[in-house]
Amino acid sequence: MTSEIAEITQWLEAAREGDRSALDRVLATLYHELHAMARRQLAGQQAHTLDATALVHEAYLKLIGRQTARFEDRAHFFAYAASAMRSVVVDYARQRLAQKRGGDLHRVTELPEELEGGLRLDEETLGLDTALTRLAAVDTRLAQVVELRYFAGLSELEIAALLKRSERSIRRDWQKARLFLLASLQDA
Repeated sequence: MTSEIAEITQWLEAAREGDRSALDRVLATLYHELHAMARRQLAGQQAHTLDATALVHEAYLKLIGRQTARFEDRAHFFAYAASAMRSVVVDYARQRLAQKRGGDLHRVTELPEELEGGLRLDEETLGLDTALTRLAAVDTRLAQVVELRYFAGLSELEIAALLKRSERSIRRDWQKARLFLLASLQDA
């Protein structure tokens, strides 16, 4: 495991310097983790055409398409991956709503602690995206915790390990972020 982490770190350094094949090796190595993140995120969404494999592939295209993408370490890579997955899910939800045309938008009045059934690919996701953009303008650290939690499907413990912070600190950030997002969603 330690040699794999060292290898991934070397590939990330090479990718940071523009080596596209190094980024491909990172993605291939971490594909199963990305796929597991996508499956958790889309749990319970069988009626939709966006499945976990499509989400990972679309996120991959977004990752390689970003000329400015520079991954300092594994945590930074997963933060980028969560952001790319968020973008794909939001684009998909927008497309679905555009196809519905005329469907009533409803206000979100709750923000669940856990996404047991996965993200809903509807106007709630769009509202969350807007609120999360507002949160990022106020506190990027809190927004990153939300992205990793909601859009990457990671637990507080996993986020703490990834960001090299205590689980308690992540829990506090998560609670602050939820309060901000809920207030922002209710004001919309």
